[in-house]
Amino acid sequence: MNDPLTPYGNKPMVTPIVNAVNYEYRDFEVLRKITDGEIDGYTYHRDDNPTVRAVEKKIAAMEGSEDCVVCTTGMAACTMVYLTYLKTGDNIIFFHDIYGANYKVSLILERMGIDITWLDSDENLEKRVKPNTTMIFMESPTNPLCKTIDIAAARRAADKAGARLVVDNTFATPYHQLPLKLGAHIVIHSATKALGGHNDLMAGAIAVSKEDYEKLWFTRQAIGTTLDAYSASLLERGLKTFELRAEKMAANAQTIAEYLGTHPGISRLFYPGLKTDAGHAIASKQMHDGFGGMMAFDVGKTQEDAKKFISKLKVIYHAVSLGSTESLICIPHLTTMLYLPPERRAIFGVRENTVRLSIGIEPAEQILEDLKQALNTVK
Repeated sequence: MNDPLTPYGNKPMVTPIVNAVNYEYRDFEVLRKITDGEIDGYTYHRDDNPTVRAVEKKIAAMEGSEDCVVCTTGMAACTMVYLTYLKTGDNIIFFHDIYGANYKVSLILERMGIDITWLDSDENLEKRVKPNTTMIFMESPTNPLCKTIDIAAARRAADKAGARLVVDNTFATPYHQLPLKLGAHIVIHSATKALGGHNDLMAGAIAVSKEDYEKLWFTRQAIGTTLDAYSASLLERGLKTFELRAEKMAANAQTIAEYLGTHPGISRLFYPGLKTDAGHAIASKQMHDGFGGMMAFDVGKTQEDAKKFISKLKVIYHAVSLGSTESLICIPHLTTMLYLPPERRAIFGVRENTVRLSIGIEPAEQILEDLKQALNTVK
């Protein structure tokens, strides 16, 4: 019987958006194979969806993983990993310098009886591993200070306790870094960011082995974090231009960082592509084809200086999120770190006048001119 969507075998240029919530069962044997996991098939949207499945396979290919689980948001992806692998009495190691919403989730994990260890990116990770450590969660480059952590060294520390190493690759993206090849067991993305790239969808992605896919699929199906078909279609569309965007963002960012590194109004600058950056040697070893589009820097001496600078920008948007076609800037103390208690916001080096800049795909000259005119207002 011909496929009604392609009666003459013509293949659509885009994956169809399948909004069906449920599917008619025409054959009990096929139903059995689907429910037993023998074949890819569809019965109910919370279990699986063909549009979602298509984008999962594309992200898996990008990260070099056997499979991928896509879900509703980046934080849903993180939480699914925690719920799948952690139990009462386990220890998880977090770095201070990660996306602030993980702190809120850590409070929930503590209520579940999970032991939390927080450490700075420059601490000796191996010395902080405990006998009950079952997971190390890290970002590299980190959010928001773009610090670089040695993924291979983190894997060696994880192996000491038989722990899983989970790497959030949102900042680096698979264009610049492949954590699975460096030793990570699991790679997470906020696909809302560079993978989608257009500020018009929310999604999370987890690149994993086939065995871990089955475990995470169970969690997603149980708690209902399956992505909707329309968002999956937008994400797949974003992936078509991902490499072009990532290349342009990194080239722009290198140019911008080299300029900011010489400006007297900038007291600190974090960008792993600079030879003067503390993490440059590690970044050069584990990143490729550039160093991404993210950076952080201190403007003037006070938060008022940073606010004044941002208020004068005309091309760069004052907004949260990152990895989009537009350049975006924010003050982490007032946005991404708002989840943290005040005393924790400065513990790992973020200051009140620190800004995070996500470089877009605009002409580099436009971004430079915008930064120059705004920085002229800072004494």
